[in-house]
Amino acid sequence: MGVLERERAYHDQLYSGFAQRHFAKAAVRALRAHMVGRILALTGAGPRARVLSLGCGIGDTELLLAPHVGEVLGIDLSPPAVAQARADAVRLGIANARFEEGTLPDRGDFDLVMAIFFLHHLPDEELAALPGRVAGLLAPGGAFYSLDPSRRRLSGAVGRFLVPGLMRKYQTEDERELEPESTAAHFRRAALDTRVEMYDFGSSPLAGLFPSWRLGYRAARRLDDAILRAPTLARLGSNFEIIARKSR
Repeated sequence: MGVLERERAYHDQLYSGFAQRHFAKAAVRALRAHMVGRILALTGAGPRARVLSLGCGIGDTELLLAPHVGEVLGIDLSPPAVAQARADAVRLGIANARFEEGTLPDRGDFDLVMAIFFLHHLPDEELAALPGRVAGLLAPGGAFYSLDPSRRRLSGAVGRFLVPGLMRKYQTEDERELEPESTAAHFRRAALDTRVEMYDFGSSPLAGLFPSWRLGYRAARRLDDAILRAPTLARLGSNFEIIARKSR
């Protein structure tokens, strides 16, 4: 079984009940809402923006983003995930978000392409090729945003030491942590104006471990905001963002 088949099998199982329950809990919802705020602030996506989301899963981030933009198209390989995203869009009355099974479209004119916890699932050769394809999908002045685990993250080292079984439960055999600057270099080679930001230190891992603890997540997020102002500590952050923009 190849990487694509293994990833799809894992996520089909994940999105057949567990993800729906886990992602609906208070701390995870607060995390997703924070992500949406960051995406809007860092990319400048506005009320008319056309958005493409790669690896959208059950669309929990995309449905929170949809009221702030013009249109959202989420794509994912997993049929159960897409079915859930479509059902939730109908339940919530969100008409400007649609979800499709598949990979990258062949063409587009998007103001924002985003990839939340997606790049680290790609094999190295596909990761290297993705920025060129993304550049072809972006409208002039459009932006790409991604969020992925950092290879330098202190939380990962601590988790592998203290709770290795739990760490394996939340990871597929093919995903891995990424080195922020070498990942950003792929986007620079595609002639995209690219920068890296550290997203968090401990708040996302806390939301994963204690998904119902909203107050704990919010306290950890405030602490993260303070920690990330120190460059030395920020290098050990859990997840990093890439913001890449196409010239006009």
